[in-house]
Amino acid sequence: MKLLLTSGGVTNPSIEAELVRLLGKPVAESHALVIPTAQWGHPMCGPESVRGVVAADADSEHLTGRGWASLGVLELTALPSIGADRWVPWVRGADVLLVDGGDATYLCHWMRESGLADLLPSLPDTVWVGVSAGSMVMTPRIGRDFVAWAAAPDDRTLGVVDFSIFPHLNAFPSNTPERAQRWAAEIGGPAYAIDEQTAIVVVDGSVEVVSEGEWTAFGAPGSGGSTSAGGAFTTR
Repeated sequence: MKLLLTSGGVTNPSIEAELVRLLGKPVAESHALVIPTAQWGHPMCGPESVRGVVAADADSEHLTGRGWASLGVLELTALPSIGADRWVPWVRGADVLLVDGGDATYLCHWMRESGLADLLPSLPDTVWVGVSAGSMVMTPRIGRDFVAWAAAPDDRTLGVVDFSIFPHLNAFPSNTPERAQRWAAEIGGPAYAIDEQTAIVVVDGSVEVVSEGEWTAFGAPGSGGSTSAGGAFTTR
């Protein structure tokens, strides 16, 4: 699977160009499924925000509202009750999975429960576009302050990549460079703090940062804008 891990989605020409490169064709010729599941696990989200991303409204221009050839909904909480023989062909037929934000531990839980996590290794050409928690779910840990789902056992997530992500750098009063630095110290492994104009691209184990904004690497290859970090963080 090809990963485009963002904080705010496809927000600038550099990230858009990378998306098209990963797809191997224009967005207008690409078939997408949106996964809104993470929203249900976060107290800041609810029916109206889920409807917005599913309907590709004006606030979703950086994810679902980009003029896809087709846009369908893949709600992970429904998949165990309908059987893999129905939903697996839907996923295999998609060019891209658009994975919205919310709570990453809740999303991780349902990726495992639904069977989607087990399917990912068999999708080498599919593009995963994550926004916030939709990106963080691919990391080993998100840090305890990013856990908003009350039933989460801990802050561990899928570990598809070997680095963690602090999203929304400077986008919210709580997501400061100083707090990012403290968060990184808690994580204790490779990590990136990224703003809304930054994406991390992972293909075949190769990691590249694409940015028109600010980002910082903590114990990870590369370096970027200035930050530091710790406290309660916004992931949506």
